[in-house]
Amino acid sequence: MNRHLISAADLSRDDALLVLDTAEELAQIAGRSIKKLPTLRGRTVVNLFFEDSTRTRISFEAAAKRLSADVINFSAKGSSVSKGESLKDTALTLEAMGADGVVIRHGASGAPHRLAGWVQGSVINAGDGTHEHPTQALLDAFTMRRRLGELDGRRVTIVGDVLHSRVARSNVLLLDTLGADITVVAPPTLLPVAIDTWPCSVSYDLDAVLAKSDVIMMLRVQQERMNAAYFPTVREYSRRYGLTAERMAELPEHAIVMHPGPMNRGVEIAAEVADSVRSTIVDQVANGVSARMAVLYLLLGGSEPAIGQEATQ
Repeated sequence: MNRHLISAADLSRDDALLVLDTAEELAQIAGRSIKKLPTLRGRTVVNLFFEDSTRTRISFEAAAKRLSADVINFSAKGSSVSKGESLKDTALTLEAMGADGVVIRHGASGAPHRLAGWVQGSVINAGDGTHEHPTQALLDAFTMRRRLGELDGRRVTIVGDVLHSRVARSNVLLLDTLGADITVVAPPTLLPVAIDTWPCSVSYDLDAVLAKSDVIMMLRVQQERMNAAYFPTVREYSRRYGLTAERMAELPEHAIVMHPGPMNRGVEIAAEVADSVRSTIVDQVANGVSARMAVLYLLLGGSEPAIGQEATQ
């Protein structure tokens, strides 16, 4: 693997399968009384979050701690960033502290790429602007594989605000690498201009693709990133692109429902769908820790996973 994980496109098929296989092994410790391995003892991981986050930050923190790494949580609010410190100066501070790995979430697309040029440690993109979120794509692929088996030929439908979604871009890139057949569904106003260059099909009709979907992934409407009216009303959007119980009934029996979170219940997904047995939303949260453990191990470790060992601390 590369030293950094900035984009899902950085992963070859072999790299992606290595992460998923490693995550499968590391998931074994979730059922242990001591959920720790000594693999990254002595390594320092910095969570550098310039945007609010709950799931991703806690997931990375749990992953690093389960591998016995030292974790430093950095929040832009209340730090020198709020006083005008630049990203580069923050990076130099982290470098001086000897960070082995930096997990960064930033509102500007491309910030992790810039950071990678300023620090010696590995940089992991935890979401940058509307660009990418590669570890979310990895945990989604891991969840699909655990539920459905291998992903070659699987039909994955991604529905919603693709324009503002870093999750959608990373999932399309990674799932294409893993051999899946991807369709994105959204109103024309919520699709990127360059969608025709993405390795996926495009549909504007959700009902037309339900019966042939193995996976349906619903995306949140990111109103905080919108500066114009992209659809008439929330009710109209929900009527045409929301996953209701009636629409879920049109899916094949084996199909699963996914959502990267946080959800807008009643908008892109109905409450009864989110809480149904077909939903993998809670599984995705749990699997996120295993997938991120695998990424941290492979980037910062360098030896065989000590799956048979338990940390003494």
